[in-house]
Amino acid sequence: MTTFDPAALECLAAIVEEGGFERAARRLHITQSAVSQRLRALEAQAGSVLVVRSRPLRPTAAGQLLLKHTRQLRLLRADLERDLQELAPDTLGSGGREEGRIAIAINADSIATWALEALSGLMRGRLPLEIIADDQDFTQEWLRSGQVLGCVTTLKSALRGCRVQPLGAMHYVAVAAPDFAAQHLPAGLTAHSFRGVPFVSFNRKDDLQAQFLMRSFGLKRAQLSRVFVPSSEGQVRAVAAGWGVSVVPELLARPALADGQLVDLAPGHSLPVQLYWHSWNLQSQVLDALAEALGEGARQALR
Repeated sequence: MTTFDPAALECLAAIVEEGGFERAARRLHITQSAVSQRLRALEAQAGSVLVVRSRPLRPTAAGQLLLKHTRQLRLLRADLERDLQELAPDTLGSGGREEGRIAIAINADSIATWALEALSGLMRGRLPLEIIADDQDFTQEWLRSGQVLGCVTTLKSALRGCRVQPLGAMHYVAVAAPDFAAQHLPAGLTAHSFRGVPFVSFNRKDDLQAQFLMRSFGLKRAQLSRVFVPSSEGQVRAVAAGWGVSVVPELLARPALADGQLVDLAPGHSLPVQLYWHSWNLQSQVLDALAEALGEGARQALR
């Protein structure tokens, strides 16, 4: 079986993850010429082009396979370093080395509420973690493409070669600033009052606002006027500033609701969004620790 040079594999990963040869060279502390030489040697060994030199730069199908292999090697290194630390607690782990990064994808609302606290113990143990944020309906695509080892998603079905663990439901509520609500929605949200009112969404992929309205009022569709703020905390601040209405995690809105900065526009109505942890189905202490930490954090924070 062909054995690939770990340094060349990490060079390929650096090129793709950093988006170019120059940034990869800076990350690896080598010259750009050395980056090109390592990639050419790896392509010669693989017998295939691994990177499409386009803008943006992207890996080929063969490149994706080698990237997945590289990330599995990172996981094995992280497992070994955890074992060594148990034998010699004063020995530092990878300490955040770029070539040791463990990448996972988590939806932005979980990052803004419960997930970071859940992972704090692992981070204090110097796990070299990279968190990629995306919409909860799309984080699984990062796992499907092999770019991450695990993801928090709303999708229940496991990908081939992966395992899934239910986390619980995050509940979303519709909120607005008191002055905005008094002026534009004096009777709160109804099946008709939302028309023409601006809704603050995370991005164009975010359909939680429409889902909330359809579920709450039995609508088949909901056409909204939207503005976009690509930050969970930013959405709450924009709504508090009077930009419009938003449907946000109750966990995130709770303090502002308690002190009167926001009002609940549809008391008694919430949108439960089930979350799941997916990861590669590999025997790994690191993956097991991630699953345990996220599972425990979700049990404490989610319903």
